[in-house]
Amino acid sequence: KTIEFTGALHATVVKQVCLKNPSSKTLMYNAILVGRDADDFSLPKGNTVTIAPKKKTSITVEFTSRFLRPAEAALLLVSKTVGGINGATLTFSLKSEIKHIEPADILKCKSPCYEL
Repeated sequence: KTIEFTGALHATVVKQVCLKNPSSKTLMYNAILVGRDADDFSLPKGNTVTIAPKKKTSITVEFTSRFLRPAEAALLLVSKTVGGINGATLTFSLKSEIKHIEPADILKCKSPCYEL
């Protein structure tokens, strides 16, 4: 699954990844961001996720753009053993797209175009 982060240059975009536990045992995951632009993505609520039996939870992923080029990374959710139960490793592709640029400031200058 691909999660797309679309916004303005230097803006922070927040996305939620919903996880469901269909089993009758608690699942625990360690979240890891990897890839070329992994430093531009963050997990503000920490990198450990616990999902109670038959429940849903969500992971918050933030992206702050620094460049005009698209950023790419991957979110890996690696299962930790809880009571002898392991969940499947989950992978999400993270991609960004800059839709517009907000000016930081506007400067007005006067200058002669040509002098002899």
